[in-house]
Amino acid sequence: MSVERMPRRSAGRRWPRWRRIVLAAVLVVFALVGAVAYTVTNPSGDPPDPAGLGADPRLAAPDAPLIPTTNPANVVGWPQGRTPTAPPGFAVTRFAGGLDHPRWLHALPNGDVLVAESDTLRSADGSPIRRLFNWLRRNDGSGRGASANRITLLRDTNGDGVADVRTPFLENLNQPFGMALLGETLYVGNTDGVWRYPYQPGQTRVTAAGEKILPLPAGGYNNHWTRNILASRDGTKLYVTVGSGSNVGENGLDNEVRRAGVLEINPDGTGERVRASGIRNPNGLAVEPVSGVLWTVANERDLLGDDVAPDYLTRARDGDFYGWPWSYWGQHVDDRVQPQRPDLVARAQRPDYALGAHVAALGLSFYDGTAFPERYRGGAFIGEHGSWNRGYSVGFKVVYVPFRDGMPAGPPEDFLTGFKPDAGSGETYGRPVGVITDRAGGLLVADDAGDAVWRVGVR
Repeated sequence: MSVERMPRRSAGRRWPRWRRIVLAAVLVVFALVGAVAYTVTNPSGDPPDPAGLGADPRLAAPDAPLIPTTNPANVVGWPQGRTPTAPPGFAVTRFAGGLDHPRWLHALPNGDVLVAESDTLRSADGSPIRRLFNWLRRNDGSGRGASANRITLLRDTNGDGVADVRTPFLENLNQPFGMALLGETLYVGNTDGVWRYPYQPGQTRVTAAGEKILPLPAGGYNNHWTRNILASRDGTKLYVTVGSGSNVGENGLDNEVRRAGVLEINPDGTGERVRASGIRNPNGLAVEPVSGVLWTVANERDLLGDDVAPDYLTRARDGDFYGWPWSYWGQHVDDRVQPQRPDLVARAQRPDYALGAHVAALGLSFYDGTAFPERYRGGAFIGEHGSWNRGYSVGFKVVYVPFRDGMPAGPPEDFLTGFKPDAGSGETYGRPVGVITDRAGGLLVADDAGDAVWRVGVR
């Protein structure tokens, strides 16, 4: 009995080339998505080295993995009755809750507190990888798809550390952030420009039409849409922060004109000039009380590894240049930036004080009250919003930097903690941003992910 054999496929027969290319592309995409997902669900890494902090930090070597570490915060909200933790001798109260992404604070002379409620608008534009990162960060508290675009007035009428009056103060803004009062004029930093409004002491709502006195480039890389404002001590100048439009200039340097630095203008918006530059994303601005020098905190670049490059606290003097995008921490060259500019790298200054990579230093306030113990007077409180691209999470706290003779005089100290259930973990109750001293000498902290403003006072 004969058995009929099936014909054998020719050994030389192969899939068409286009099919092999498509299959390879699909496999690469799956591998990338899987690798990114693994970095999110299996974060690793070590706590930062304390030697990398302060005025003379030991910098780690850059380490840029093929798949960047993505370990975004998972905001779970504050449990009932839970508050952040301050050192012994201090009490923490919820000054105001139920806010809509409170980002920045400003204390008015009569004791009223203004809080800017605004948020990141995550665009669907951009590369597939950028959209993937935005999706992975969907619950990190910074990008809910809409912005309240409002400034709310808070008033504590009985001095118990809790605001008992809350009213919309200014509405229909465009991602408001910084605020400054000069005489009877209130200035607001929207993402696309500086506006001014008439203000009378005790006023609870602004109804007059504002005036745009300075257009600014809107938006920016990641959270670089924020525009802070500070008035000079003598009231003759306003300082305005503008973050970069990219990580390290990848969108072209034409896109970075009037960005990545601190601008200076007259109160009417004229006389614009660059005061300090090469600062990737400056946020907090404050005048050091002894020297009268302007200081800022800045977020440095991403995707060079867990411990590079350090966010920092530094002076923002006239003509200061801090290297972005060509270098970081002085002359440490970033070879991703093309074309290279060795002439500008040679000019780059070292910042004054390292706060650690990826802590996202945003808030800055020199303590000018008298209620806190003497050791805190004149030092700097800094709100660290927290990392999204480090294996072991860092930031998510308010730190204190002691000052002496106008300069930092010691390592950073944890002051307001407890924003995370576990150190280094992905979960967080909230994320601190702006910090200010109120009229009674307490410290107010805006918690944008926790939708609250916390107050730290002496027991």
